[in-house]
Amino acid sequence: MLIDRAEITLSGGHGGAGMLKKPKGPDGGNGGNGGDVYIAGSSNLNLLNQFGQVDFFSAGNGGMGARNNKTGKRGDDIEILLPVGTSVYNRKTSELIIDIRKTDDRFLICNGGHGGHGGISATSGLAGERKNLILSLRLIADFGLVGLPNAGKSSLLNEITNANVKVADYPFTTLEPNLGVYEGKCLADIPGLIEGASKGRGLGIEFLKHIEKVGTLLHCISCESKNINKDYETVRHELSEFKPLLCDKPEIIVLTKTDLLDKKVVDKLTQELKKIRSKVIPVSIHNFKSIQSFKKVLLS
Repeated sequence: MLIDRAEITLSGGHGGAGMLKKPKGPDGGNGGNGGDVYIAGSSNLNLLNQFGQVDFFSAGNGGMGARNNKTGKRGDDIEILLPVGTSVYNRKTSELIIDIRKTDDRFLICNGGHGGHGGISATSGLAGERKNLILSLRLIADFGLVGLPNAGKSSLLNEITNANVKVADYPFTTLEPNLGVYEGKCLADIPGLIEGASKGRGLGIEFLKHIEKVGTLLHCISCESKNINKDYETVRHELSEFKPLLCDKPEIIVLTKTDLLDKKVVDKLTQELKKIRSKVIPVSIHNFKSIQSFKKVLLS
């Protein structure tokens, strides 16, 4: 199950104590600074699941100062990976701290404490910065690939982006959303919906919740369908039953697996779908020209 909200506490490492200089002894060194805590973006949507068992994370503590003015070892930094689309809030004030927008985002979130001074008046190190946070997975993708099972969503995601999603010729191969990125645009492969999804059939409620978190719907309909209009209406009905506002999202119909049919038949199906939605893209992962046309639409 995809967790889209979590509460965690992060802390920079504690600074190490300075070493006391003993009478007639060698000078004592300063303590090492504590490690810092960073938050970074990732395409893995399931990363909030890691906080189900552990909700406190701390960077390494600084080492104690040593003789002969040797500074203690600096504490190790830690990096907390969060899914792209996560908003990070201060738990106490509800103030937004950062938004994770890209996979290469990396933010310093908690500084480590300074090490103590060594010498005749040696001091203890300082505590690291500590923050109580709320993590909310607000938007998982610019585009969401939706449709019935086996509509070709995962294959299309693999072809367009750097994703490597399992593909098989049976329903519910995809049980969690998968992400891919093309030219800075994030695409999510949403598990297939079936009739009754809005009532919970086939894990439908969980799947429909993911659709709330995408910008534009790429509604995939397979050329193998015996009734493309019915397939379209089935998915739209489940969206409306779950939350009518989902039907207000921008939508592009993607007619998939067009290599399986004659071009005249594909053209006829395309025109039929254009009666429903003006923007229809016929595409096949085995047709380079159609893939290039599809990519242009993503960037338009």
